[in-house]
Amino acid sequence: MSNEQQTSYKIAIGSDHHGIEVRKKLSKLLLEHGHTVTNYGPESPEPPVDYPDIASAVAERVGAGEVDRGILICGTGIGMCIAANKFPGVRAAPIIDEVSADVSRRHNDLNILCLSAEMLSEVMIEHLAEVWLKTPFDGGRHQKRLDAIKEIEQCGHKTITETD
Repeated sequence: MSNEQQTSYKIAIGSDHHGIEVRKKLSKLLLEHGHTVTNYGPESPEPPVDYPDIASAVAERVGAGEVDRGILICGTGIGMCIAANKFPGVRAAPIIDEVSADVSRRHNDLNILCLSAEMLSEVMIEHLAEVWLKTPFDGGRHQKRLDAIKEIEQCGHKTITETD
């Protein structure tokens, strides 16, 4: 994969009832930066929405290549992450700081950013999304690991040999 940075992305962004306001503000910011954004999730906190439903909608589109990246927001980011990672081709992680945002892209080619609406400030969420979107995948030795993950997705295991 090339280290050339893409300047705009097709992004699916979703939240449960915990992340409605964060999703709306982040969507607006992404649009202002030239990205195409599709929103998934409720418009109001009542009734509460089950995060697996929203994670599935976003992850399905990312895994199918219909969008370039996904962003999921719930109370902690953890539940969304667990649900999203059930889809082939998805690499999702809860990101809490600049280092994890950077390394998740450089080493893991993370394609779904999972964020906490309750533990991160709006300013931090915006910063993490910016770092994550601007950071390229390094490829090289890291591609071998992504290929191993793809093998696990396809056959349910990775063949390894014993070492002494």
